[in-house]
Amino acid sequence: MEQFSAVVDKIDSFLWGPFLLVWLLPLTHIFLTFRTGFIQRKLGLGIKLTLKKDKDGSGDVSQFGALTTALASTIGTGNIIGVGTAIARGGPGAILWMWLMGVFGIATKYSESLIAVKYRVRTETGSMLGGAMFALERGLKLKWLGILFAVFAALASFGIGNGVQSNAVATLLQETAPIELTLTGVTAGEVQTPVHIPLNITQLVAGGIMALLVAMVILGGIKSISTVCMALVPFMAIFYIAGCFIILALNHAFVIPAIISIVKSAFNPNAAAGGFTGFAVSKAIQFGFSRGLFSNESGMGSAPIVAAAAKTRNPVRQALVSSTGTFWDTVIICLLTGLVIVSSALANPSISQGEINGSILVHKAFGQVGGFGPFILTIALITFAFSTILGWSYYGERCTEYLLGSKAIMNYRVIFVIIVFVGAIAPLDLAWNISDILNGLMTLPNIVAMFMLSGVIAAETKKYLKTPDDINMIDTDPVPLRGTSVAATKDAG
Repeated sequence: MEQFSAVVDKIDSFLWGPFLLVWLLPLTHIFLTFRTGFIQRKLGLGIKLTLKKDKDGSGDVSQFGALTTALASTIGTGNIIGVGTAIARGGPGAILWMWLMGVFGIATKYSESLIAVKYRVRTETGSMLGGAMFALERGLKLKWLGILFAVFAALASFGIGNGVQSNAVATLLQETAPIELTLTGVTAGEVQTPVHIPLNITQLVAGGIMALLVAMVILGGIKSISTVCMALVPFMAIFYIAGCFIILALNHAFVIPAIISIVKSAFNPNAAAGGFTGFAVSKAIQFGFSRGLFSNESGMGSAPIVAAAAKTRNPVRQALVSSTGTFWDTVIICLLTGLVIVSSALANPSISQGEINGSILVHKAFGQVGGFGPFILTIALITFAFSTILGWSYYGERCTEYLLGSKAIMNYRVIFVIIVFVGAIAPLDLAWNISDILNGLMTLPNIVAMFMLSGVIAAETKKYLKTPDDINMIDTDPVPLRGTSVAATKDAG
């Protein structure tokens, strides 16, 4: 097992080395930014469309439902622990590179969502099915590559989107237990004696509860998942953002110095402050890029799978909505997490001194404001991880349907729920690395699709964004039934 783990480590290090993190993905972000005519400038329109129902569009869920389901998977532990890891291993400067990865990644999320909607199909059950697998199959006639993407994504859904998330929640609850609640009150004019109630939440109990909750949601399919996500995602995002702003208000004297430290140390490691020293610029870039990718998943091809289910009148409309996910995830939430950590470290440099990992750094930073910080952190980690499980369950289900047909959906859901429970109680150090590898392998076919279909992306963008009214045009190309061509669909009509 040790030899197998060593091999997995080497593959993981190679796949997520400089080639993918420093060259391929950043170049993809920049290339698509130019190819789409700097689509980031349409961010305001994307946010506006998010709040509108497209009654003339065809699909399974609303545009907002598709966005929140995608955000459910992207807003996860990477927005908190991932940011802490980037700072712990790359210094404060990693935050700037992560932020830039998010800004340019908006174009990539837009592009991959556009081709997912354009090449989607209708299944025999009447639902929409799309993603990189159909962009490769229908757009490029590379079905074998689409199959590889679906295999990697389906397997990844059991790891990074399931087992490791439930394990993180169960471990967190066990490490914070037993919890003592002090209850005081007045009865018949007498002050009660404080009562201490131990709440010992074991990994077994936590796993059972999570498996039950996940089963209740995902067994209902995309409509059930999107309904829960539309309620959960805005709540958890607003709750966490508000908590970060309160902590930053308490650290107000160190916020501007934190911003200066982040910018300076991104280019000059000697400029780091607050106990952060000895970080090379290359490390800041590497960990800023890598944690940024894991946070927003731009380029991985995951979020476009649910974008293809959205009720939208044309591909560009939903692509704009989907692109806002990267903005909220990385440009806003990751930045706030970074500012909380760095400002807390400036206020108390001892929290960033010595050997420290991302998780410990985050807990120490949020712990600087008494019980309020840990409370915000605990609730955020639990809701973020749970929502990630819901989002990835849909990705894996759709890829399984692509590979094995609709009859395999229920079997997938049952296995997925079982892994939620198993993941909560099993050691998953090796699973993290295997999940990283699967994520990297599904990224490569998706990048191929975007590069080779960049002409289509540019043409569609120009078609629907040439004038302000064009975004309301209805796409006249019919969505074919799976297994039929567009031409056959037109003839049948």
